[in-house]
Amino acid sequence: MSTGRITLTMIKPFAVKEHHVGEILSYIEKAGFHIRALKMTQMPMEKAEKFYAEHQGKPFFKELTEFMSSGPVVAAILEKDNAVLDFRTLIGSTDPSKAAEGTIRRMFAKDMTRNAIHGSDSDESASRECRFFFSSMEEFSY
Repeated sequence: MSTGRITLTMIKPFAVKEHHVGEILSYIEKAGFHIRALKMTQMPMEKAEKFYAEHQGKPFFKELTEFMSSGPVVAAILEKDNAVLDFRTLIGSTDPSKAAEGTIRRMFAKDMTRNAIHGSDSDESASRECRFFFSSMEEFSY
């Protein structure tokens, strides 16, 4: 069970290109999450492969890492009680056609690859992923 207070999100290249960053961040804040760190960056292929290393060998790995290195992403550390589970609920199913109405993926995604947004899947992943993108000097608390 997830009880941590932070999670990582990454607005994916497709959603950045489609100019959905502001809308998505606003939706996240209105859901009660506080932004502790925020940056726009682009992951070279090697970084995308490292970030998604747990999926190496899976059929979608190459397509995923190529997509994630194809343009800028917006990464953020989010804070809220029960952050990981609450954020996973907010973003919805990886497959936007199966995502619940009102979820970020239902509203902004096109398909499984261009699903608009990443959210950590566990407290352990959240901690690792937050450190992947941010140093402690880039993170702020309320």
